[in-house]
Amino acid sequence: MSAELDCSRGASFPSVPTDVARTPILRRDFLKQAAVVAAGAALARRGTLALALPAGERPDRDPTVEVLNPCGRVPLSFIIDDSTCLVNLAHFGIPQFAEVFPDRYRQDWRKLPREIPDSFVRTFGQWCGEHGIKGKYSIVPYPACVGWMDRSLPGWSRKELDESLALVRELMMPDWDIHPEMVSHTRVIDTKTGRPCPEATPYFMENWRWTDGKSVDQLADYMSYALRILKNVGLDCEGITTPGGFGNRVLPELSQATLESCRDVFGAEIPHYFRHLFTDERSVAPRVEYASGLDGPDPKCVVSIIGCTGDWFGGWDGLTPGSADRCITADLKGGRLPEIIERGEPAILVCHWPGIYFNGREIGFNIFKEVVRRVHSRYDHLIWMKLSEIARYWAARELTRIKREGRRLTLDAPFASPRFTLRLKAQPSQTPVVAIAGTTGKLERVGKALWLKNNTWCQDPDGITLCFDLPKGKSSVEW
Repeated sequence: MSAELDCSRGASFPSVPTDVARTPILRRDFLKQAAVVAAGAALARRGTLALALPAGERPDRDPTVEVLNPCGRVPLSFIIDDSTCLVNLAHFGIPQFAEVFPDRYRQDWRKLPREIPDSFVRTFGQWCGEHGIKGKYSIVPYPACVGWMDRSLPGWSRKELDESLALVRELMMPDWDIHPEMVSHTRVIDTKTGRPCPEATPYFMENWRWTDGKSVDQLADYMSYALRILKNVGLDCEGITTPGGFGNRVLPELSQATLESCRDVFGAEIPHYFRHLFTDERSVAPRVEYASGLDGPDPKCVVSIIGCTGDWFGGWDGLTPGSADRCITADLKGGRLPEIIERGEPAILVCHWPGIYFNGREIGFNIFKEVVRRVHSRYDHLIWMKLSEIARYWAARELTRIKREGRRLTLDAPFASPRFTLRLKAQPSQTPVVAIAGTTGKLERVGKALWLKNNTWCQDPDGITLCFDLPKGKSSVEW
């Protein structure tokens, strides 16, 4: 949901050009691009939003080795905000927002359905599973103060709540990261009592000003409260989504609190968070922040995941129909996704669950289906990934030490990552061999980069590309 001075989510942005050249790009030198982005990011601002946070440690890296996208493909992902079990957050949230801002929230919330039924979750989840879609699905722990995911949900039976949670665990969790979207997504909760703070003012709404001036410990306490509720019902979380403007003025503290809370409650190795989306010229590549201890037994980092679209599906309240054309036009040449895909950056779409359901008419869902059809009609080098998978890959990409000596690469990785893909200018004297913990294995040769998968390699006149599961710790490749 949009929020006061929420400069990265819900703001108005320039339209995307519709004359993007139709030239699929399989690989990009993300490291060179990231350096340019990092150099300018500290100077770029929109409103009060600073775009650069401390990156932390970075290892030595042989400049002749490029780390590519996984399998040389462009990641896609779908972020779903404002979702939870059964409760339609728009129906219950709008009157609470209107109490604080009576001139801004005039929707007739009584006409909105109180429930987004599990039958729709099942339809959506099954369709996405059939088409390989992955992403993030929020479960608000105490949605609009209606009831608790780990206690009861007034208006629904305990059996209905348990069945809804089971559906999320069994159908959604395999392909979707589960995030809390703070505690209620409306009123701030006193973590000592579990009750909403009594004042109905912007300062005591999660979407607005409560986080102003908060310390890392204060934010981590609040986040941990939300995470523990989901842990109580068997929903694993490696990341957090911020509602509206939550954390907008305390970005360093927000990042560090995500790192602390996700590690503390779930033992997440690489915590991540969704706070920003950009629909202008800025990079949407993930940002690996606060990396430390890379040479020790307990390496740490946190990854900021950045969306590349607005909600162009059905709006946060399920009242504003979107358009597939804003993502990718019918002629497949224009829209936001071709722009991002041809940069080689992850194309992470953003929506709100009430708009996907669109009050039972499924308008947002049908728009998403058309976007998926169009984007796969144009491109054949895409890979759907969960946010946690993207975060892991980017952490390994930026934090792995790579040394080249002759026809041998030595890698020292603080974090493992599947489908790690490297490109280097070289002509092999043998089939590339990967050595891990004393065990060696040859990679299988494929005819071209588009056919890369795990434990394969390909060659072209300019060099070789290698794809293999990168282990944590030391490994090597010889060719």
